[in-house]
Amino acid sequence: MNTVQSVNSSSDVFAAINAQSRAGTADASSSSEEVQNRFLKLLVTQLKNQDPLNPLDNAAVTTQISQISTVTGIENLNATMQTLLSNFNDGQSMQAAGLLGKRVLVPGSRLALSDGEAGGGANLAGPADKVTLSILDAAGKVVQSRNLGAREAGSFSFTWDGQTDAGTAAPPGNYSFSITAVRGSESVAAETMQLGTVSALVRDKGAFQLELAGLGRVDFNKVQQIF
Repeated sequence: MNTVQSVNSSSDVFAAINAQSRAGTADASSSSEEVQNRFLKLLVTQLKNQDPLNPLDNAAVTTQISQISTVTGIENLNATMQTLLSNFNDGQSMQAAGLLGKRVLVPGSRLALSDGEAGGGANLAGPADKVTLSILDAAGKVVQSRNLGAREAGSFSFTWDGQTDAGTAAPPGNYSFSITAVRGSESVAAETMQLGTVSALVRDKGAFQLELAGLGRVDFNKVQQIF
């Protein structure tokens, strides 16, 4: 009995394809189209030479053909997704480049005091009757604490003139801040947001990051507000 006639099941067709590939094809990384062509060629040959006393199972053949079609569909889908991802990255780079020189609000609690001014913000989970800002130095000591009044839910920004609670000017440098908010007797969740000027655009592992002067890098998708 020859080699083709010894292949008596549809699963053996795949085994024959794999054996053929391992034996030494011109291109080891065959495309799904090439695999499909080899499968159909072997299947047609097998049908012509099948043992009448042990014919192929129709359900099994249909299943294997469906699997080949699925592989081809997945490859086409992957190619389409790669194209969409490339277009998305190109669009994102254009958007990010447009932020150079602008101030953005991103998650964080750092303040960079320069020329007697610094800015930050917060994102409130709900409306608050009272919002309190506390600015701290590198040692964690409160430099200034003040009431920002009532605020609606959402993000807002603030500026610090560099003055301490004692009325003196704080030295330039890096500070941090915290935000507490209450509504009646209940606290309101508040996420601190740092304000920085975009000085550069950096691409890292396929994603874009913004270099903020005095604050370091942040992911482009972290930007909450642009000024």
